[in-house]
Amino acid sequence: MKNIKVPEFSFYFCSVLLILLVNNGCCDWGSSIHVGHEISLAVPLEYSDGFIGRAFLMDDGNGQVEPNFRVALSAEANKGGYSCSLEVFLGDVKVWNSGHHSQFYTMDTCVLELTEDGDLLLKGAEDQVGWRTGTSGQGVERLRILKTGNLVLVDVFDQIKWQSFNFPTDVMLWGQRLDLATRLTSYPRNSTSFYTFEIQHSKLALHLNSGLVLFNDEHRKMAQIPSWWRSIQPPSVRFLALGNETGNLGLYSYSPKKRSFEASFQVLNSKCDFPLACKPYGICTFSNACSCIRLATKEKHTVSNCSEGTSSSAQFCNGTQVEMLELNGVNTVLRDASTRVIVSKTACANLCLDDCKCVAALYSSGNGAKIFRECSIFRLVAGIKQVETGTGTSYMVKVPKGARYDYKETSVEKWVLIVVGVVDGLVIIILVVGGLAYHLIQKRRNNL
Repeated sequence: MKNIKVPEFSFYFCSVLLILLVNNGCCDWGSSIHVGHEISLAVPLEYSDGFIGRAFLMDDGNGQVEPNFRVALSAEANKGGYSCSLEVFLGDVKVWNSGHHSQFYTMDTCVLELTEDGDLLLKGAEDQVGWRTGTSGQGVERLRILKTGNLVLVDVFDQIKWQSFNFPTDVMLWGQRLDLATRLTSYPRNSTSFYTFEIQHSKLALHLNSGLVLFNDEHRKMAQIPSWWRSIQPPSVRFLALGNETGNLGLYSYSPKKRSFEASFQVLNSKCDFPLACKPYGICTFSNACSCIRLATKEKHTVSNCSEGTSSSAQFCNGTQVEMLELNGVNTVLRDASTRVIVSKTACANLCLDDCKCVAALYSSGNGAKIFRECSIFRLVAGIKQVETGTGTSYMVKVPKGARYDYKETSVEKWVLIVVGVVDGLVIIILVVGGLAYHLIQKRRNNL
């Protein structure tokens, strides 16, 4: 078995080192790696925060077109250890990662091996296997990266036995397909939340990790790409991806002038349409700023941040006396996956009161071609935004009994009143000054 060991150098030095090895004939892989090869990437003996060791193994062989696809073996400092993964890059953008859904940690070396019987493995110390393709005994001969960015294991007849396109991460490349069995998933940093984009039998949906549908095509039209868009964009569009922080779905194209990828189309264009635009118990206002649901309680007259003065579902389940408080002029972009058909707003409020884990409810009613009255209950107070009154929705938050709006503090209503008061005040001042000036001018003319 051929074994190449790459020492613990930085991002670019690992790349140069492997190129030198190839030119010297040590590992002449070209655009593929054959069975029997093993590549090792060393990591520091002690944990070094921020360390990234990356060895580029092969590319799609299309060096004339920028950017091109490249395959790398990577070791990265993360949560006190080193995650070992196989990655695909388009230029400097990571478009696929073997550890996207479940990371493999090692404290010794990161080893990539294509075994004699055709199984592709990632291993750590003492041959501990952290990831594998499971293609043993299927006649695999080599690992290749195609010009589409698809990482594949093929047999002697170039028939694909395994491909990265069947295991999407947060990026969908040009020519890749999603179906009912696959989804795009995005994990924000320093957060327990994650987003998914899914194809279901009757709709396309963006989900938050709690299972709340962000956009429901039964009641509102989802953003869509115009029919003419595809005819002018294909040469530059390279992948579809979910934003890590926002969950926004976008199509990204490469700008040769800026030498970077830019979003040429995004499903959501307004900050207030993002589910986590503001912190929990925050309200996204018409000006795209974040306000707070502030309450006056018996214990404290005022509160200083969005979550203070409110209760979690765990506290509600401890026998605290609660009631539903309706917020005027707000709605939420979240939708409960299991919406209930309810006759009245009171019944919707009671549904949340009877469930100690429920912290908010949305009652929707509408007329027209289809009359509906629905109730969604939530275990998260988020995605709230200011809307015009008369929208046919009522958003209610569970609060300790006796709590009320603290209108003396900043709220949506207070914010609107301040704006209106400032405008009215300016108008009055202008009228007074204008009237006084007119009086003085007339008096001066009479004296003449």
